[in-house]
Amino acid sequence: MRRVLMGAVLTGLFCAVFAIVVQMLTSMLGLGQVAGVSFVSGFLGSLFAQTVLGQWRGQAR
Repeated sequence: MRRVLMGAVLTGLFCAVFAIVVQMLTSMLGLGQVAGVSFVSGFLGSLFAQTVLGQWRGQAR
């Protein structure tokens, strides 16, 4: 359960930072663009969390 929560926290933090960077780079986005950015943020955040937690290659801690 702890690993699941840590993954969720790391994904959330990554997405928050990603959203701040996107906001700084753009002033207005359309609905489709927001959906695309949200998808990319979640996808990369999940990869980041899995990598940090050592799950990328199936490693257990």
